[in-house]
Amino acid sequence: MADRKPIQSWLTDMDGVLIHEGVPIPGADSFLKKLRESGKPFLVLTNNSIYTPRDLHARLRRMGLDVPIENIWTSALATAQFLDDQRPDGSAYVIGEAGLTTALHDIGYILTDHEPDYVVLGETRTYSFEAMTKAVRLINDGARFICTNPDETGPSTEGPLPATGAVAALITKATGKKPYFAGKPNPLMMRTGLNAIGAHSETSAMIGDRMDTDVLAGMEAGMRTFLVLTGLTRPDQVDGFPYRPSQVVDSIADLVDRV
Repeated sequence: MADRKPIQSWLTDMDGVLIHEGVPIPGADSFLKKLRESGKPFLVLTNNSIYTPRDLHARLRRMGLDVPIENIWTSALATAQFLDDQRPDGSAYVIGEAGLTTALHDIGYILTDHEPDYVVLGETRTYSFEAMTKAVRLINDGARFICTNPDETGPSTEGPLPATGAVAALITKATGKKPYFAGKPNPLMMRTGLNAIGAHSETSAMIGDRMDTDVLAGMEAGMRTFLVLTGLTRPDQVDGFPYRPSQVVDSIADLVDRV
């Protein structure tokens, strides 16, 4: 990698890289402070579509991490950007929370259960059988099926929770229609994020804690990739994948001096 251009912009995952179970990971505050002082473009990414960037800014600030609202990029924003490009001023039946509904409102989408252009499935803590049934019927009637992200489980203090990917599998089984996933590992999320901050993949890096989403998406988007060992992927699992990150480091603290 010695012949690659210097890193001019940074994308980093949130959970497992900057925070873990609501607690900042040592070095996260220093890394973010260095980024802000450097003036380099950066984004904090999350596949979680529950919260708006404003919500996440407030949550991170309570933990002592200062991330400007404009530097937060969610799968909900990537989904909205995709739909706005594909079918401007369209309509959607949405299963999700404020992060997703706000993103779709902001691009001028009408949220409806009457002949929508799309069924859009996102993250929620209250998946209802009634809403899933309606989604199945709308897809069978011709609505296109979109999901914010393919994560099958999400974290909680009590243990894993069923997430978007698991509910998507149920709907697919009932309809025979597979969704288009806008979030990681789809490199679309990286490319739309890079466009949002005016960055180029050739001089950008992605930091993540998961080989199967963060590293894969960053690699496919043409970025340098850093795997931190403070999240889901364990050191002994790295060699089991058919691709590798540009570099494996213990934690975000090891990358402060790279900014």
